[in-house]
Amino acid sequence: MNLESLARTLIGFGIVLTLVGIGIFALSRLGIPLGRLPGDLRFQRDNLTCFIPFASSIMLSIVLTLILNLLARFLHK
Repeated sequence: MNLESLARTLIGFGIVLTLVGIGIFALSRLGIPLGRLPGDLRFQRDNLTCFIPFASSIMLSIVLTLILNLLARFLHK
């Protein structure tokens, strides 16, 4: 792998990470409590907290799948 392709890969990851950050910020501004949706499990005891974000993971998976499918369709034309 040459440095040019490495640079392009890093720039691509940076753009994707920035878009994900903007999306999470927008969701919080819209009042969608990511991480506190119905279906996210939270168990608390004295000194132990266990958090399992089932609903948030499913929602993020669906949104990212839609975005990636749209990008794939536009890039292959």
